[in-house]
Amino acid sequence: MLNEPQIIAKEVYRSFKIGSRKIEVLRGISLEIHRGEAVFFCGASGAGKTTLLYTLGSLERPESGEVFFEGRKLYRNGSSVDARVRNERMGFVFQSYFLLPELTALENVLVPSLIQNKQRLDLAVQHLESVGLGDRLQHLPSELSGGEQQRVAIARALINDPAIIFADEPTGNLDTKNGEMIVELLLALAREKQKTLVVVTHDQRLASTGDRRIDIRDGLLIS
Repeated sequence: MLNEPQIIAKEVYRSFKIGSRKIEVLRGISLEIHRGEAVFFCGASGAGKTTLLYTLGSLERPESGEVFFEGRKLYRNGSSVDARVRNERMGFVFQSYFLLPELTALENVLVPSLIQNKQRLDLAVQHLESVGLGDRLQHLPSELSGGEQQRVAIARALINDPAIIFADEPTGNLDTKNGEMIVELLLALAREKQKTLVVVTHDQRLASTGDRRIDIRDGLLIS
């Protein structure tokens, strides 16, 4: 693991308005995440952990504060620049999978590479095989179980060889057994391929399986 942080957040604030009411979601969060770390954000629903992950992953601009990724300040040069960084350097796994229903497992995995005008067919097959779906390449999402769909999403997150994988409640729609399998798979792939892994979860037990657990409460880091 290198000494320099891959992500640096400085005094990050974020709030939302509901009618005339202002809800403070992130209240001055500062943290560093190093290359190769497996970091789990843990907290109750509404604690701010998903908003923090989206902010670190260039998906949600903070009201104030700064976020740096690999020495580059995010949210500075426009959304198209951040979008390119996301596509080339970041991979995302979401609770709801977000697979395109009309595409096969293989085609879904290929989507991020097509944005770069590159069709990494052999690599897509390899990643699906690495998550145990080598025999499900031509299946549609509707023909796959929830655990299988999430494994397709993991393979898709890896297709552009990202430096970091962000996973937002990746076990949220799965039963306990499949949820544990998904977390074990993410950890194993991240370590094997030397990726940084940032996971949001409300499950304290799962959060303890990484290198570092960060608890969030009411928009503040408490550990």
